[in-house]
Amino acid sequence: MYPVIVAFDPGRTVTLGVVLESVKSLCGLVGGFKLGLPFLALYGPRGFSEVRRSCGEGLVIADFKLADIGHVMRLVVEAVSGYIDAVIAHSFVGVEGALRDLKEFLDSVGLKLILVYNMSHSGALETMAPCRERLRRVISSIKPWGVVAPATRPEEVKEARNLFPWAKILSPGVGAQGAKPGTALCAGADYEIIGRMLAYSRDPKAALESIAPGLKRCLGDSDA
Repeated sequence: MYPVIVAFDPGRTVTLGVVLESVKSLCGLVGGFKLGLPFLALYGPRGFSEVRRSCGEGLVIADFKLADIGHVMRLVVEAVSGYIDAVIAHSFVGVEGALRDLKEFLDSVGLKLILVYNMSHSGALETMAPCRERLRRVISSIKPWGVVAPATRPEEVKEARNLFPWAKILSPGVGAQGAKPGTALCAGADYEIIGRMLAYSRDPKAALESIAPGLKRCLGDSDA
């Protein structure tokens, strides 16, 4: 199994059937699947249920980038809580009245919390990057299962690995955003998040095998 999370953020022309065929093709070969807000908007909670039914292995992550008060974030998660293993939230909303409430709810239903330390696009350098020390304090207080750090800036992956030794590091930005497969893994990430390069390929399994040499650069033989 490759330490890859396949991201699905489909456009209106992508049917749920196309997504499910990709999921079935990659099931057991990757660490899991990340379903974003476009997925929820197009297919609703049923789409999450169908992904779970199509592949019983690996993680199903709801990438809602939650950023609200605790009560509202809980209501959003409850809509899909029976079909997922983890949910992604923004750390900048803070602890009291927000992330602490969300974490307590997720713990009560056996779901994992993943918090964003920084994002992979260049605009994050203007806003989130200068606030990393404050975000670090929030993440350290909550101690989520996972932390998002950008593969496009491997030095921040290394930083996250050192700051949050208990957490799984998930790194987006591989492929369409410019980071090469294996870049984040070599910097200390546990998973690379890869979307368009794999998600809608005509042959997702072949596409995964084509990037396997890059993924294996910093992995032992037993890891893939």
